[in-house]
Amino acid sequence: MFELLPTLPADPILGLTVECRADTNLNKVDLGVGVFKDESGNTPVLAAVKEAERQYFDTEQSKAYLPAGGTPRFIGLVNDLVFGSGHPALQQQRVVTIQGTGGCGSLRVAAELIKRANSSARIWISDPSWPNHSALLGSSGLGFCQYPYYDQNSNSIPFEQMLAALAEAEAGDLVLIHACCHNPSGADLSEAQWQAVTELAKKNGFIPFIDMAYQGFGQSLEADAYGIRYMAEQLPELVVANSFSKNFGLYRERVGSVSIVVKDPNLVATVNGQMMNIARTIYSMPPAHGAALVETVLADTQLRQKWQEELGQMRDRIKSLRSALVQELKNLGCSRDFSFIEAQQGMFSFLGLSKSQVEQLKTAYSIYMVDSSRISICGLNSKNMNYVARAIVDVVDK
Repeated sequence: MFELLPTLPADPILGLTVECRADTNLNKVDLGVGVFKDESGNTPVLAAVKEAERQYFDTEQSKAYLPAGGTPRFIGLVNDLVFGSGHPALQQQRVVTIQGTGGCGSLRVAAELIKRANSSARIWISDPSWPNHSALLGSSGLGFCQYPYYDQNSNSIPFEQMLAALAEAEAGDLVLIHACCHNPSGADLSEAQWQAVTELAKKNGFIPFIDMAYQGFGQSLEADAYGIRYMAEQLPELVVANSFSKNFGLYRERVGSVSIVVKDPNLVATVNGQMMNIARTIYSMPPAHGAALVETVLADTQLRQKWQEELGQMRDRIKSLRSALVQELKNLGCSRDFSFIEAQQGMFSFLGLSKSQVEQLKTAYSIYMVDSSRISICGLNSKNMNYVARAIVDVVDK
């Protein structure tokens, strides 16, 4: 039976990491994988998470299944973090949230719910977007459209073109928007632009579907959730997928959440039941460990303060790496202006290089990035900054 299966190509990002690991060049640099790294190139366990883990191990009483949607305390704490304590949608009891298996699992549960609610719904995805969005959501059978989001000539969001495209989105369609730290461009909507998209959603009836994978990595926990909170207050319906992989460093623990804002509180029980049924048919029960750590940190004043300090340090490191790369390229006399990198947010940016230039960086310098020239800023550090900058100048100015 299995001999009939076709061999699939390696994932473009995961395959790149494997290729880099096999490279014997001591100067090799992996700018592909999207995980936070410290100055030593490690992805550390946060001190607040370590302490929460100690507390959890000391107090854990059972390994029985969690509730299908996660514990009530986890859900309440997540709602406050995502929407803000006292948000009108929470007060009106219009928010349904369940625990998800990371951002990916949360996206998939949301897609299955959308499919059940409206099988003809289309999802509008930014061009470009995280490559796995199409695979995760498309495997549910939903249709897709694209809207322009990033212009590599101007290194900015072509917002008027974006609005013009979204004007074609119909009532019942979903528009997928990155809450902050857009992957892969690093270009985020301003508050005024969030407001303009909200007005268009009111007019046309489409439903925003917000993916928040990097809350706290852009400006702050509060500022990065602006779009979610504004839209949840202004619109009758909203879909939110959330991940704790990055801001808690819980990549392998697979913990996230999916939230649905409904127009009528009477729909809460129905939507909650549907989401838990979907979760049951995909993975049955959610994993406990990562969610317990998030719950412990958010519920403890001291641990929460420690976590926010560590999150701020990670955010500041990313910003400093952006500034350092721009300055290094400028100091080396690069003919191209890369100042846009410093103005962007989060872990990713496009360098604007051609595929042949990306290939040259790999073959001549063992610097690995995806063909689009999207780089993970966290792959940089003080030891490789000059090496990477000199290589970029070489391929750009040759």
